[in-house]
Amino acid sequence: MNKDTVALVKPDGNPVRALVVDDEPSISELVSMALRYEKFDVRTAASGQAAVSQAKEFQPDIIVLDIMLPDFDGLEVMRRIRADNADVPVLFLTAKDSVSDRVVGLTAGGDDYVTKPFSVEELVARIRGIVRRSLVASEVREDPEISVGDLVLNEETYEVFRGGTKVDLTATEFELLRYLMRNPKRVLSKSQILDRVWSYDFGGRSSIVEIYISYLRKKIDTLGPAMIHTVRGVGYVLRPAE
Repeated sequence: MNKDTVALVKPDGNPVRALVVDDEPSISELVSMALRYEKFDVRTAASGQAAVSQAKEFQPDIIVLDIMLPDFDGLEVMRRIRADNADVPVLFLTAKDSVSDRVVGLTAGGDDYVTKPFSVEELVARIRGIVRRSLVASEVREDPEISVGDLVLNEETYEVFRGGTKVDLTATEFELLRYLMRNPKRVLSKSQILDRVWSYDFGGRSSIVEIYISYLRKKIDTLGPAMIHTVRGVGYVLRPAE
């Protein structure tokens, strides 16, 4: 951990729990050591079944998950774990590096996708970003509520309501909506959204923004008049419903 980097902790002061799932011992140990250096509480698993069992016992705050495992793949692991812990964020770590593989992993609900070989420093930075977005880390704000029209987001309770109806969002969806709501009526480009929500340029693949905007529309705009609008050739804007 860089000497200028503040350790992430949960609101109760306990360390962030990370589950590293990979059947290559060298990779598992490398990632685990890097996260322990960041003061995370880390456990490992070398198979899908072991990962599911560990997740039930350990209740991780983030999972670093290889897609290619000896028993069943990482997508199935994520599905089984999220049946019990729906909100746990997942970073896929895999040798499968095609655009289609990335889109499949992210569309299935992954929060990020890193390919092997990888930079440990970049991997840790992305994990820290996901942890912040998942709101596991404690962050104090004077006014926790953001309101745009009948849409209300609470940054302390991590709840979102539209017209009094609760909206369940994943960690990344929450962060994207928060960014849009902090900039109402302002058109935000895909590159701005990538930089703010994902904290890095996603290999120039702006399709990830389109995917998550689509997710938000299905959850927000179905509850009333559309609030999330596309400005063709520019980006996206959130406006109060008229």
